[in-house]
Amino acid sequence: MIYFRKKYKLRNVHRTFYIGGRSEISSDLIAEAYSYIGPNCIIYPKVKIGEYTMIANDVAIIGGDHRYDKSGVPMIFSGRGELKPTEIGKDVWVGAYSKIMAGVKIGDGAIIALGSIVTKDVESFAIYAGVPAVKIKDRFKSKEEIESHKLMLSQPYSSERFKFDDLVD
Repeated sequence: MIYFRKKYKLRNVHRTFYIGGRSEISSDLIAEAYSYIGPNCIIYPKVKIGEYTMIANDVAIIGGDHRYDKSGVPMIFSGRGELKPTEIGKDVWVGAYSKIMAGVKIGDGAIIALGSIVTKDVESFAIYAGVPAVKIKDRFKSKEEIESHKLMLSQPYSSERFKFDDLVD
């Protein structure tokens, strides 16, 4: 991982952050503990990824920066507007080949299904799918499960917090 951190000039990523292969990643990426970016991803500037978040292969976080509203000027010469920050919460899973519009906020615990195109903010602990992505169901069945998961996510990071043997059923 040292190689990828140096290659992409990543200074704001946790030591447990992992990249699964070659991607195009902006050097200002903020990635928290145990977050992951798969191969062949495109990550624009101003992106923050929360703890335990997985971004599968061929995901792109792009767009939203070209000016198209200048009458009498071709878009190619209209310049770029301000790129809004993109926030992906803790414990999020973004499925392969998904596209996320820059400036979107994805809540903690959300799941984005394979090949979805996310153009608007995503609720916490919900599953979204489609083009454009829409909510298809909640991740957990009860408010108690959500509260329990929120409590777990609010605990400070610790390398001893989860042990693989404890996670396997």
